[in-house]
Parts: sequence; C-alpha cells; structure tokens
Amino acid sequence: MGTINRFILSNLGYRPVRTLLSILAIAVEVTMILTLVGVSYGTLDATARRARGAGADIMIRPPGSSIIGLSSAPMTDLLVPMLVKQPHVLLATGTVVQPLAGLDTINGLDLDHFGKMSGGFHFLHGGPFQQDNDILVDEYYAREKHLHVGDTVHLIDHDWHLSGIFESGKLTRIAVKLPILQELTGNPHRLSQIYVKVDNPNRAQEVVDELHKKLPGYPIYTMEEFTSLLSISSVGLLRNFIGVVIGVAVVVGFIVVYMAMYTAVLERTREIGILKAMGASSAMILSLLLKETLVLAISGTVAGIVLTYGTQWCMRHLVPSSLAQETVYAWWPIAGVIAITGALLGAIVPVMKAVKQDVTQALAYD
Repeated sequence: MGTINRFILSNLGYRPVRTLLSILAIAVEVTMILTLVGVSYGTLDATARRARGAGADIMIRPPGSSIIGLSSAPMTDLLVPMLVKQPHVLLATGTVVQPLAGLDTINGLDLDHFGKMSGGFHFLHGGPFQQDNDILVDEYYAREKHLHVGDTVHLIDHDWHLSGIFESGKLTRIAVKLPILQELTGNPHRLSQIYVKVDNPNRAQEVVDELHKKLPGYPIYTMEEFTSLLSISSVGLLRNFIGVVIGVAVVVGFIVVYMAMYTAVLERTREIGILKAMGASSAMILSLLLKETLVLAISGTVAGIVLTYGTQWCMRHLVPSSLAQETVYAWWPIAGVIAITGALLGAIVPVMKAVKQDVTQALAYD
C-alpha cells in the first residue's frame, strides 16, 4: 500500500504544472462557494445587528414587503401617532429607506425619537445634524469612501455636508433628516418602516398580536422574530442563488478533473499496459486513479479554504461597508464534499477508459 501511495504522489509530482493548475481550479471552486456563503451570512448578520441596534422591540413593514426588501415609502406617517396611543407602547418612530448603488441604503430618520429609542449614535468624529443638508455615516462607510467630517458627499443627486461619523451597529450606515429624504424621494409624509418600543419587552408578542388585528396585511414582527428570519434558509433569493453557484462549482470541478485525468490516462497508456502485464488487476488500476483524483480534490479543498481568508481580507479592507464576510466553519466539510464529488464525477470516464484498455494495444502505444 505504501508503494502504491508513493507511486501516486510521484505521478502527480512528475507533471507539476498540470497538477498545480488542477489543484488551483478546485481551490477556486471551493473559495467561490465559501466566499458566497460567508458574504451571505455576514451581510445578514450585519443587518440583524443594526436592526437590534435600533433599540426597538417591534418592527412594522409595508404590506407585500419581503424580509430584506422594501418598496420606497408606502406607509403613511399617521401610523406613528396611532401606534403611540396603543397599550404598552412607549415610543414609535418611522424611517424612509432609499436604496443606493449596490447593497447600500440611505435612511431618513428623526434623530430625537431615534435617540430616545436606541440611546443615540456614538459619534467618533463630528456630531448630529445641524443643517438640513447634513449627513451622518458610520465608521466603515467613511473608511471605504475616505470621508472626513466637513466633506461633501454626493448621493441621490444631492450634495450633503458630512456632519458626523458614528460607531457602526445602529440601524443604518448612512442617515439624513427624515423630512428632507421624504421630500427628495417624492414621499412626503410616507414611511418605509416603523419601529416600536414597548414598556416591557416580554409583552412584545402580545402587542404584535393586537396590532395585527388593527393593521391587517402589515408584516409585524417582534425584533427577536425579525432577526431570526435573517438567515439563508429563510431568504429564498439567497438560498436559490447559492444553489446555482454550487451547481456551477460542481460543473467546474467536473470539467477540470475530467480534462486532467483524461490527459493523464492518455499519457500513461503504456504505463497502465505494463502494470496490467505485470498482473495488476482492473480494481488496482481503478484504485490508483481514483486515489490520485482524491489527492487533487483534497489538496484543492485545503487550498480553497486558505484562499477564503484572502477574500475576507479583501472584503475587510476594500469594501468594509458594502460587504461583510464571515468564516462559516460548518460549510468547510460541505464545500469539501462538493469539490470531491465533482472531481470523482469528472474522473469516471477517464478511469473507465484506463480500466478497459487492452494490454497489447497499451504496450504498443507510443
């Protein structure tokens, strides 16, 4: 057995360029899967942290909205004073959410009400709004865009004055005055979502049940429920997208290993014939080539996991506010199984060709 293993490793080492390219291709496959999963988990977890940072116990969203998507501002702001009058409700405040390029959004909010609910932003530089065109950004957005207090920020066809940079983790990355964003987006007296704080968090579900009766059709969640729904299994779009990427990854692994092993079998036709002439069984030839495939797949998987830390570094330093990537250890074995499965599928045809080779023809092969 040791001789066979040394034989496999020597075969891979005899063709270093092809071996390294095969390992790299499988590594890219694994990195692609782990990076997508890491970004999905990281982005959803960051959204959940910011939602919890609002300090609310209940969230109300527009009818027909999804967990991670919002139409511009379809709710009337008359809901806010109505909500404040409900039993056990202490505070209510609404926001307007305007999508920007990529995954960024800008939030219009009432800073006084938001401060009472959440404790307010912790400013690292500058301070709260002073003028109507003031804007606040979190530390990661400021770092990514190289912004400093006093800079002019051009967003949604408007020039803003950067008034303050705050510690990340509370509701949003970019904030402006609520009435100003309502006006600029053509949504006066309209809101995208409403946050509610109750006198006792243990009564949150009770209040939600009552609000469902008064606001039928509105998605109303306790904050605990809402953040628990921010998962890949609950967000159909992400789940389907990851499935597509995994399918593409399996195809990539299949093609790479098929080409590598098919070429290897052709190059070793005479060698395989000699092994058969010396009494090697078809099972031994099959084992030899499949073990070689496994070495490629496992090496590629390990290299892919290592490369994932490189993509994390890039995310953290190049786009810290747009994308967040986590290390999802549970997906390491999953990505490994996917890579190995694709590799073994790709090796089937070349391996069967090798097993079925005629000894006489193989020995005569030049």
